[in-house]
Amino acid sequence: MAVYSINDIEKLSGVKAHTIRIWEKRYNILPNRRTDTNIRYYLEDDLELILNLAHLNKKGTKISKLANMSADEIKQKVAGSCEVDVIFENQIDGLMLSMFELNEFKFIKILNHHIREIGFEQTMDEIIYPLLDKLSVMWIAGSVKGVHENFINNIIRRKLSVEIDKLEFNPSEQAPRFLIYLPEYEAHELSLLFVFYLLKKQGASILYLGTQISLVDVKDAVEVFKPDYIFTLFNDSFSEAPLQPYLEELKQVSNGTHIVISGYQTVQQKFSLPENVDIIHGLEDIKKYTLSHV
Repeated sequence: MAVYSINDIEKLSGVKAHTIRIWEKRYNILPNRRTDTNIRYYLEDDLELILNLAHLNKKGTKISKLANMSADEIKQKVAGSCEVDVIFENQIDGLMLSMFELNEFKFIKILNHHIREIGFEQTMDEIIYPLLDKLSVMWIAGSVKGVHENFINNIIRRKLSVEIDKLEFNPSEQAPRFLIYLPEYEAHELSLLFVFYLLKKQGASILYLGTQISLVDVKDAVEVFKPDYIFTLFNDSFSEAPLQPYLEELKQVSNGTHIVISGYQTVQQKFSLPENVDIIHGLEDIKKYTLSHV
């Protein structure tokens, strides 16, 4: 069972800790759970309730009125707003609730609304990646199960694939050539797919090798495709092993190709950056890099 501190709840829901305390004391709308040392804590049901309360309050329902409703009545009111409007039109918490409920219809409805309103790329910037950042906090708390991860990943992967296929792909002979892949034991394919989308949109010539790629495969691809750049990510991979030896081997098989790396492990670990290797951090840096090299 996941247990959250009040700071966790503030990060996940967007509701200030001070406001949560007021809701507890003044309206008695939340259970006042305390550890033996008198520290507040919250459970999964509490998080879902706070997300619902925040949504309805933003839509104009006073907390004093919500305090007189049961949790089931609050859920029904939230579900009712989904039928009237596009629920949580500007709220990441709507996607989180859809994930908790494994409600694909609602999740896709919210996502499609954003794509129509602000475009796919901006939706990734402002909605999807902030959502994934919030989910990382929930992973630490242990509240996101494998089924939740698969639910999110499969929907976003499908959306990315559709958007990638929509783009015309006829790179010129002069277009820079990118070989992109994920190493063995690396699971963050969504980030790699988005890099594929950005590069394709900008007219690069791309060889997308996919996931679980060995250095032998990278070497073979380099010999045939002759890329100008190799791009890869290290988030899950090398969490318990040093990255330095892999980078040295990658440099050897790259045959002088410029290597670009990113991901959590490039920040977490200390290593000497081999010659001809660049690190880029975060989505904005990745976008700037692809724009300046295509």
